[in-house]
Amino acid sequence: PGRAGAMGAGFGAGLALALASSAFIGGSFVLKKKGLLRLCGRARAGTAAAGALLPLHPPRDELCLASSEVSRFFPPHSGQGGHAYLREWLWWAGLLCMGVGEAANFAAYAFAPATLVTPLGALSVLVSAVLSSIFLNEQLNVHGKIGCILSILGSTVMVIHAPQEEEVSSLESMAEKLKDPGFIVFAVCVLVSSLLLIFVAGPRYGQSNVLVYVLVCSAIGSLSVSCVKGLGIALKELFSGKPVLREPLGWVLLVCLVICISIQINYLNKALDIFNTSVVTPIYYVLFTTAVMTCSAILFKEWQHMVLDNIMGSISGFLTIVSGIFLLHAFRDMPFSPSLLPLFLQPGRAEPHPPWSSADRHQSWQHQPLLPSGDKGSQSAEEEEEEEK
Repeated sequence: PGRAGAMGAGFGAGLALALASSAFIGGSFVLKKKGLLRLCGRARAGTAAAGALLPLHPPRDELCLASSEVSRFFPPHSGQGGHAYLREWLWWAGLLCMGVGEAANFAAYAFAPATLVTPLGALSVLVSAVLSSIFLNEQLNVHGKIGCILSILGSTVMVIHAPQEEEVSSLESMAEKLKDPGFIVFAVCVLVSSLLLIFVAGPRYGQSNVLVYVLVCSAIGSLSVSCVKGLGIALKELFSGKPVLREPLGWVLLVCLVICISIQINYLNKALDIFNTSVVTPIYYVLFTTAVMTCSAILFKEWQHMVLDNIMGSISGFLTIVSGIFLLHAFRDMPFSPSLLPLFLQPGRAEPHPPWSSADRHQSWQHQPLLPSGDKGSQSAEEEEEEEK
């Protein structure tokens, strides 16, 4: 019972940290974009005050900004020398929220299974979309609202049916996990396939196929999550007073994490530079989460003791989140007017076929012609031809 209670407390802490991470990261996007919008507004106001000629159709505010995914790694240029955003306190507040969110996400991996923490990262997109509609006056269309609802439902289902990983409480047990033949085969396959994608498929198909660079990010990302998991365990041991700094495994995991994150940032930004963000983001989320879930299932045996209904629940929740993220991104710029609805759902429109009373329906059946109007017209035409003959 004590072990089960400890695992339950750890799971609750990991879940709370994952949710807090999504809230901070989603809010950071809005804060940074709010600061950059203010910066663009001041730049346009200064240009107008100086008497410069303004374009007939000024660019949208979104053109002054990079996408939220790119700004997560590289701050966008503002047009005032490229670094004017450093003087905007809202941008710094957003960066601080981003740091807090990433730290909470890092800590969540030390308490909860990666199969739960990684999919819950999609909630940051939901938080960003909702806060943008409130504070940035960005309209959230019907597809976006449905996507938000699906993301919440899918996350709830995944939390209910989340797998329980094998307990890893020390770097020694983590080292034993890393020596497992199944994980070694998986890591070798990831490295070989990534090298082939970078040096063979990249030069040929990287500019035309969105999957090339996104697959590199996703495959390497699965290894980075494993490194984060190990470093989280090392930090827990460090705070408990164990001499973790003398263990070489912790430093190896740190170096591997830095290399993996550098590769992810490089090729994710290449994909975002070539292809549309609304295409890259849902594909990257699906492939990255799938790779992380596969790696965690092999390394920590998360699915080994799960019953069938929990397995189906986890997969269903993940697919529901995927559907919600797809609706949020793929149709976010598509206008949705009431005229696209069926006639009976359009507001202020009369019913094209009003309901008949029973008497009218009975009378209409009594006076219904035996032949259709088209047949009746053809029959009268034949009679006229016979009379002329």
